[in-house]
Amino acid sequence: MKHWLALLLLLIAHTSVAQQQQTWEQVWQEVMMPEDVEEEGWAAYYDQLQQLADHPIDLNHTTREDLEQLPFLSEQQVMDIIEYLDRYGPMRSMNELKMIRSLDYQQIALLPFFVYVGEVAREEPRFPSLQNITRYGKHTVTATGRVPFYERKGDQNGYLGYRYRHSLRYEFSYGNYVKAGLIGAQDAGEPFFANQNSWGYDTYSYYIQVKKLGILENAVIGKYKVAAGMGLVLNTSFQLGKLATLQNMGRQTNTLRAHSSRSEADYFQGAAATIKLSKPLSVTAFASYRPIDATLNSDGTAATLITSGYHRTPTEIRKKYNTHLSAYGGSIGYRQNGLHLGANAVYTHMDRTLQPNTKTLYRRYYPQGDRFFNASLDYGYTHYRFAISGETAMNKEGAVATLNTISFQPSGDLSLVAIQRFYSYKYSGLYAHGFGNSSRTQNESGLYLGFTWQPLAHLHLQGYADYAYSAWPRYQAAQASHSWDMLLQGDYRLSRWNLTLRHRTRLQQKDNASKTTLIPSNEHRTRLVAAYSSDAGWTGKTQADYAYSAYKTTSQGWIVSEQVGYQQKTWQANLTLGYFHTDDYASRIYLYERQLQHEFSFPSYYGNGLRLALFAQLSLNDNLRLSTRLGYTNYFDRTSIGTGLQEIAQSHVTDLDLQLRWRF
Repeated sequence: MKHWLALLLLLIAHTSVAQQQQTWEQVWQEVMMPEDVEEEGWAAYYDQLQQLADHPIDLNHTTREDLEQLPFLSEQQVMDIIEYLDRYGPMRSMNELKMIRSLDYQQIALLPFFVYVGEVAREEPRFPSLQNITRYGKHTVTATGRVPFYERKGDQNGYLGYRYRHSLRYEFSYGNYVKAGLIGAQDAGEPFFANQNSWGYDTYSYYIQVKKLGILENAVIGKYKVAAGMGLVLNTSFQLGKLATLQNMGRQTNTLRAHSSRSEADYFQGAAATIKLSKPLSVTAFASYRPIDATLNSDGTAATLITSGYHRTPTEIRKKYNTHLSAYGGSIGYRQNGLHLGANAVYTHMDRTLQPNTKTLYRRYYPQGDRFFNASLDYGYTHYRFAISGETAMNKEGAVATLNTISFQPSGDLSLVAIQRFYSYKYSGLYAHGFGNSSRTQNESGLYLGFTWQPLAHLHLQGYADYAYSAWPRYQAAQASHSWDMLLQGDYRLSRWNLTLRHRTRLQQKDNASKTTLIPSNEHRTRLVAAYSSDAGWTGKTQADYAYSAYKTTSQGWIVSEQVGYQQKTWQANLTLGYFHTDDYASRIYLYERQLQHEFSFPSYYGNGLRLALFAQLSLNDNLRLSTRLGYTNYFDRTSIGTGLQEIAQSHVTDLDLQLRWRF
């Protein structure tokens, strides 16, 4: 009866379908594959895009460096936008973007959230005076909290703090010239103004950033992130998923930006600056000293570095900031007439020796010691039809990693990309996040081929095939192994309808039960989406996902979901309803829901149950905005949820998220 009721609710919701103006999150989630990347990586990516959306780029006063901040643009697309502005002068309307043939429909849909067409100044803009910055700068205060209507086992006995999750964010900005921020965040179960958190929140992030101050192109004091080359030496931001890589044709951005999220992973703390020595030549340098959590061995060495940021129990508190990292490095880059060359290096010192358990074969060449050094050369050439880029890196042991891409656009309707990679199993880098199958830039070689094609006016196809080989044992594979990853997606768009069909196949090799040989581990995922929109402020989307997994045993799962939204000038609402049924965790299903600003999650579901989420947002006036999200999950196949201290002694959970944003 519960199953039929869930399906009936989905059908009822679909009858009221119709489009609001989409948010950038709703557009971008079409190319997200959460099974590719850890949630920390997606959270960092989301934070970067949110910051860019909060401070959009004026196309009539932009530079190549500004546009390269947008990670979904390829090198050709950045160059084409700049050449269009040089040739035809200032843009008068965002509709002119459609004249740039290299931009496909997804870029056209995303760009309005991150760029705008400003007025043409009579003179070149200059760095503002301190008086103008203090007088006309914008302040934003955002308070966010989560109220769970349940108790975990640790809330009763185990966690040192209460069960409420909350954060407070202050940001100041003056255009794209000056930014400053302070973010305090608290996870559920962490002590507040108690234990080691005598300053209140469990974690803080803070920064001051200045751009375009004479030869000082960019500078940050506080917590920040750095990315250079193709990410083989320096990339404390994230690694794109393979479908998202098709959007930028394998381009890696050189960025220096503030760390403005609540994440405690992959950031530097100190100072960094990019100096423009001349038009083609720039130098970036940074110095960092930061604490990090670590699991210690009995002799006081560090077994693993922990980036989860959880400090809820006495054990987790003892690990908090028990190790420190000092890092120094930078890059130098030359860019002229489509050619770019660069050199990158980073040196790190730890106050403890890093000594992982190398008795397990796949950990044999994990980073070890207390001093680390990586250096690389990156290179490339951009033509209006093709782009070549790459990076070759080496660590202090002499092991090599190289990543090279070539993209070709024979016409405005077709783009091709090839990405070759070789990461020695002896190569390691503490800040390396290169393109590949795993979060470790190590023990992998492969070739990725992808395409985007618009054969008809309303039909857009994209897909890739990726082969990878690991010469050394890896997790769940005690000997050399290989894998295939293939995807094909089609989008058919009319004025009101959008139909999407996606299928992904992953063929891997993993250990058998006795770990004596490798056996196939195959996974298939299919998604069908139908969306309809109207001009009356409504939006609706019906989605069906299917997953099949075969490794030792077979399992399958599916979910049917409906999203309905409505938007007016001062308020908006969005309802998500999904019914899921999977055999086990291997066939888990992911479901995207509308999020509060600066909050990110892409949860997975397995078993049998119903998911309901209601998002609402009200603009109380021009400066004050209230947002809320109510989430409810009911499992039909269990009497408790979770394990250990996270166990909830009931079959359903309800969370209420609240956010108040004041801008003045």
